Amino acid sequence: MSQVNTDKLIEDLRQVVRDAEDLLRATAGQAGEKIAEARARAEESLRIAKGRLLEMRGELSARAQVAAGTADDYVRTNPWAAIGIAAAAGLVIGVLLSRGERD
Repeated sequence: MSQVNTDKLIEDLRQVVRDAEDLLRATAGQAGEKIAEARARAEESLRIAKGRLLEMRGELSARAQVAAGTADDYVRTNPWAAIGIAAAAGLVIGVLLSRGERD
């Protein structure tokens, strides 16, 4: 999964958690068996979602550390190639930016 999609998913889950917490607070004074059952299910779902968010954060952090370590190893092993790649990327970005200014 790409980083953008993962970030979007995490933000969407955080919003669902915030909305669920707001809903639970808003219905706190409501009585009735069906409302109590719905609140209990919502609270359980909320607990699971929060746990999953924490788990995803840990997984993403571990992946980022591995990627950073891999990039560091590559640059240390191939410094001239890394410089060439960075220069090429800079050139491409410069060309794209200069075209954007003309439009």
